[in-house]
Amino acid sequence: MQDVLVASRYAKSLLQLAVERNVLDFLNHDMDLFSKVCAENPALVRTLRSPIITSDKKLTILRRLFDGKVNPLTISLFEILGRKGRENYLPEIATSFKSQYQQLKGIVVAEVTTTFPLSDDLRSSFKNIVSEGLGKQVDLKEKVDANLIGGFILKVGDKQLDQSVQAKLRRLKNKMLDSTYIVKY
Repeated sequence: MQDVLVASRYAKSLLQLAVERNVLDFLNHDMDLFSKVCAENPALVRTLRSPIITSDKKLTILRRLFDGKVNPLTISLFEILGRKGRENYLPEIATSFKSQYQQLKGIVVAEVTTTFPLSDDLRSSFKNIVSEGLGKQVDLKEKVDANLIGGFILKVGDKQLDQSVQAKLRRLKNKMLDSTYIVKY
């Protein structure tokens, strides 16, 4: 819990500074890049969280990975956290920053799960449906799950619209089990 609070505070400060310096979109890109690198390289996250590796070593690694690829403000964040020995919070800071950025920009995250990759037409249809329903810009995440048999599942925040064949079969089964039948002679 403390990790989330610390990360949220750093992310909020970073967001405010980015707005002041008019580099908000650049920093959002940097945090996306950092999160992607962390997701693809769990060893980096273990290194950042390791109490054995010194902050100087961690900062050297971060500079080699990101110098010239990210905004100088992002490198400054790495340096500040390194001096304070808090580089272990970087993955959570990136996640929190993304969330706060989306909230500031009025972007809602929607996740659609289908049995196949979406075409451009379907993708834009899902975005339009959510956008019109909520009046916000949509960041659509896509998942493919062959177990659905057909249809889709759309999640926005804590709401879910399950129009999969699997769900329809489950509802039909429950309806049949709950029905009482009168035998006529």
